Amino acid sequence: MSIQNTVEQVKKHEGFRQHPYYCTAEKLTIGYGRNLDDVGISKQEAETLLLNDLTLRKAGIKRNVDTRYCNAARFAVLLNMAYNLGLEGLLAFKKTMSYIEVGEFEQAAAEMLNSRWAKQLPKRSHELSLQMKTGEWQS
Repeated sequence: MSIQNTVEQVKKHEGFRQHPYYCTAEKLTIGYGRNLDDVGISKQEAETLLLNDLTLRKAGIKRNVDTRYCNAARFAVLLNMAYNLGLEGLLAFKKTMSYIEVGEFEQAAAEMLNSRWAKQLPKRSHELSLQMKTGEWQS
């Protein structure tokens, strides 16, 4: 007995929904009828989603930002911010991006802290700013 036949049948009956919706039982649902209220997602599924999202953000950064002076730790700051803010949100840090593109990381770090984002997320923003400034991973 192949589960693949059942997969195809369930997909046909449920249909795919990219965004959360409420099913007929008033349960928050997504995908092919995944009941988020009762089932949720596993940690492994969440990590898969995170990896997929980071991969997309990484490609977006590479298309839009000259990161030739960034080491891995500095690029990770951009990736972290793009995940948190979306690519458009990251790109709105115009002064920060301009400093990064010329390798002026101390100024880029200062600009990161001169934002509403830094006020809303002080712990995250200070850690990432320090990582941008030093080029060293923060623990």
